[in-house]
Amino acid sequence: MIPFKKSGFKSFNNIPYYLSLSFIFICVFISIFSFFIIPDKSANANNMNLNIQSMKPGFTVKILSLPSFEKRNLKSYFLGLEEPIVQYAINDYRFSNDSIIFSIYNKFNEFEEIKSLPLSIFKIKDNNVQNNVHNIEDVVSKDYINEKIFLFGTDLYGRDLLSRVLLGTRVSLSIGIMAVLISTFIGLFFGSIGGYFGGVLDKIIVYIINVFWSIPTLLLVIAISLSLGKGFWQVYIAIGFSVWVDVARLVRGKVISEKNKDYISASKILGFSNIYIIVYHILPNIIGPILIIAAANFASSILLESGLSFLGIGTQPPLPSWGYMIKENYQYIILGNAYLALIPALCLVFLVSSFMFLSNYYSDKKV
Repeated sequence: MIPFKKSGFKSFNNIPYYLSLSFIFICVFISIFSFFIIPDKSANANNMNLNIQSMKPGFTVKILSLPSFEKRNLKSYFLGLEEPIVQYAINDYRFSNDSIIFSIYNKFNEFEEIKSLPLSIFKIKDNNVQNNVHNIEDVVSKDYINEKIFLFGTDLYGRDLLSRVLLGTRVSLSIGIMAVLISTFIGLFFGSIGGYFGGVLDKIIVYIINVFWSIPTLLLVIAISLSLGKGFWQVYIAIGFSVWVDVARLVRGKVISEKNKDYISASKILGFSNIYIIVYHILPNIIGPILIIAAANFASSILLESGLSFLGIGTQPPLPSWGYMIKENYQYIILGNAYLALIPALCLVFLVSSFMFLSNYYSDKKV
């Protein structure tokens, strides 16, 4: 009975790990195939419609979409359509004299704006349809007018918040990946050569590490970002150059403990070069702790990017960033539209927590 209880308790403790891993895999899938999933296919999910701004989650309205003649290619399936998609939120419509007449949706119901468009704008190529006005009307009603549900509502510019939030996973994960790669490479380089060679070189590296360690991370990221300018790749570099210190300290300590072991002495006797010993003998034996701190740095990088975007010096609009969404909408928390800030904030919490659970799990397992 006791082994069974221990096994059950252990399985229960693993639940956060499996949930976190599943959530991360879902986020990775969404970030890669965003434009196969999201309703707004425009680049950066930036299709605006001011007539339906700040609508509540679950809002439903008729949408008249004008045909887009941009040719779909492989790039558009992963980066979205470059040309803006013209859409109208409408109350009602009717056909008259080869035209479609519709009333624009107005949430305040102060006045009714009527618009008219010729049916020829839809450029229906089927000859059988072209020869019959009623057939054209049927095609327009069926293919270009749809009831659309905004599951997460709309933001201040009438953009679909669900599309923006899902596409924001791509920004957060790409920032995390690039920042971790940069910081891990720098940390491995300085930590390994300082720990292995020691002496004056090690003292210089330790001094550099202590200087970076003494500067608050967010302040350092802000300073680097301002010096490089605003932009996406600048955020990569700024965060990567700010979180490498943890990796360098860990690697240096592990290399110092490994370099005096018998297998390293044997490698030196066999005539292997120092670089070969570091790369092919020492680093593979300390890869576990490096992966643990990389997962923690991944979470830190996502938070730092969100902090920069909240301050207005991170990723710039129209690129969807969870941090920038919170910045745009945090004042509406007390004005009845709290969902505009809370939805991206919760996504941020779940993603960061998932990486922290992952890091803690492998730390407990002592990979």
